[in-house]
Amino acid sequence: MVAKNRKQPGKSPATPADRDRSPLVSPPGRSASRRAGREGRAPGGGAPPNGLSGLRLRLGLTPPAAASLGVTLLLAALAGLLHWHHLSQLFENDRHFSHLSTLEKEMAFRTEMGLYYSYYKTIIEAPSFLGGLHAIMNDQLTEYPLVINTLKRFNLYPEVVLASWYRIYTGVMGYFGIPTKMCWSINRGEGLTPVDSCEGMGDPAYFYVTCVFLLNGAMMSLFFLYGVYLSGSRLGGIVTTLCFFFNHGESTRVMWTPPLRESFAYPFLILQMLLLTFILRKRNPSRTAMVALGVSTLCFMLPWQFAQFVLLTQVASLFASYILGYLGAAKMQSILVTHMVTLAVCFLLMFGNAMLLTSFYASSLVSIWVIVALRHRLAGVFRPGVVTWVTQVLGWVGLTVLLKLLLSAILCVSDDAHISGLIKSKFTSYRDFHTLMYTCAAEFDFLELETPLRYLKTLLLPVNLLVVAVIAGRTIQDVLRFLRDGVKTDDDDDEAAGPETSGKAELVYHSLQLAAFTVLAVLIMRLKLFLTPQMCIMASLICSKQLFGWIGERFKHQTAVFAVLAIMAVQGVANLQVQWAIIGEFSNLPQEELLDWIQGNTQSDAVFAGAMPTMASVKLSTGRPIVNHPHYEDAGLRERTKLVYSMYSRMPGETVKRKLMALGVDFFVLEDSWCTRRTRPGCSMPEIWDIEDPQNVGRTPLCTQMSRNSRPHFTTVFSNDIYKVLKVPKASRDVR
Repeated sequence: MVAKNRKQPGKSPATPADRDRSPLVSPPGRSASRRAGREGRAPGGGAPPNGLSGLRLRLGLTPPAAASLGVTLLLAALAGLLHWHHLSQLFENDRHFSHLSTLEKEMAFRTEMGLYYSYYKTIIEAPSFLGGLHAIMNDQLTEYPLVINTLKRFNLYPEVVLASWYRIYTGVMGYFGIPTKMCWSINRGEGLTPVDSCEGMGDPAYFYVTCVFLLNGAMMSLFFLYGVYLSGSRLGGIVTTLCFFFNHGESTRVMWTPPLRESFAYPFLILQMLLLTFILRKRNPSRTAMVALGVSTLCFMLPWQFAQFVLLTQVASLFASYILGYLGAAKMQSILVTHMVTLAVCFLLMFGNAMLLTSFYASSLVSIWVIVALRHRLAGVFRPGVVTWVTQVLGWVGLTVLLKLLLSAILCVSDDAHISGLIKSKFTSYRDFHTLMYTCAAEFDFLELETPLRYLKTLLLPVNLLVVAVIAGRTIQDVLRFLRDGVKTDDDDDEAAGPETSGKAELVYHSLQLAAFTVLAVLIMRLKLFLTPQMCIMASLICSKQLFGWIGERFKHQTAVFAVLAIMAVQGVANLQVQWAIIGEFSNLPQEELLDWIQGNTQSDAVFAGAMPTMASVKLSTGRPIVNHPHYEDAGLRERTKLVYSMYSRMPGETVKRKLMALGVDFFVLEDSWCTRRTRPGCSMPEIWDIEDPQNVGRTPLCTQMSRNSRPHFTTVFSNDIYKVLKVPKASRDVR
């Protein structure tokens, strides 16, 4: 129980082409003003009415259609509001965030979260926005003594945007003298000193997490609209939204980890897939639609280094749809060009990040474009059918791998080599230090059996199996009909090159995308965060008349859907109640003692090394230089971390000391838990090192020796129940 004592508040237009295609606007030759004249003139003259009525007329909507659209948008806004409140409440209940001091709020952002948040903090505390931007683009604190562009390395555009908004917000509020936060003195109980805690948008951490939750609230609004558009029914949007809430713990983790990259990127993936669905449904999508697709793809790629792998599965799913004849060559090429342009823009905005060009995604775009461009030659060699399909798939795989290897060799990029090792370890007995650092973490293991069982209890899995079975059945019929009869088409037309496929392209694509996300989730459990939302979107199709019109008239169909929702709600509401019952209060006194000691007893340029999560907190809260951190995607950083983690090997103390001296380390933060923790056999740090350092197998781990007595190699300068700070000899200064 804590007590709050209040303190003083602190301050701190449509084109003609679009009009021709859209059913929502006036047809050519019939202007909105003439229609308005027939329906009645505005009072006081012949000008068309303004406001909602004028907007309705400009869109060419009848009153019932406008009312229906209004209800849909209202429900979407309500879904977004509910999700924002749900996320905010779960986060507050779990951490009691509103009662935490500034230091405690920063400690609550552990591992990668703390690293990303530290750059936001750097920008808002700089004398000017441009000064802060320059600081993070010329950073010497993150990988001392190297100077790196963290905006290029860590996808920090979300922090740059939020920091600029925060500075603008506090500047405007300060100018008008409007308080932006309320500060309190928090009595933390017996034996602990009181701390100051602030609430309100003027508090940097409060502003940060609020923006994240608002963005993901907007994502739920898009999610609802996605379900409505895909299923052709407002009930489909309700099904999608309820499925997400009923399976919330399997769908997202933004309520526990706001600063992670997926929290910023995933909402834009939903927007991008919604726009892609619109493009697949339209026979001749407008240029505006393609530009919107490119912008949303860019907004998805910029915040997250993993976006390229997701987009690879999307391009592969579209290519499979093209091969089967559900996507015309012209439209496929338009989508590919949009992806290529977006990738090029992202490459420039990321200051030439070579990982983008050497990714399988980039190589896949080129290889598919070549295959589509050579379709006439393939048609001249092979008769349309299975042989042609197999040839195209083999050509795609071979050319993609060849381009990937060639570009990596030319540009000398090996930053994504650990991904290949991770995939290799899934199918073979291959193991090395970096691979085990991933696979020993539960989130990078294979999908646990409990996950599909949870899907089963909420009926999400049975509903998806039913939807996919219906789509697969119709697709097989189309393919067999095409193989039997054949269809002569003009390849330059945007019609599908195989069976009659009107209205089916988006259904086939979504089924293939679901299959791709399933493969990712099975291989790496963490990626079920893509699978579950996709299953929720597919569940909306139980409301589709195109797929389930055979059930009967509208009333019977809707009754069946509501019956399914009622059964889903039994376990779904129970899942929500489990989430709502999570009540906690963040506290980490050992780490608080450590950070306070560092702040008060070391020089501002003292260099630290240690476990990756702890180093993120040291950089964030003390501003001290560190040599390693949790962003493990860089080859050089992986080797640095390996040198630092030799403290947890069985090597001689003198060898490890020299490694730390070579890195320029002044202090090493030793944690006993990293020496003894073992998620499963073979996954303790000493056991992981046994793979890399077999000659020392059987010796007592160095970390165990250091926890007993750090001499003669190091000197213990701080110690509590969790942390021990070892001072590296002064000779390290000479080594630098």
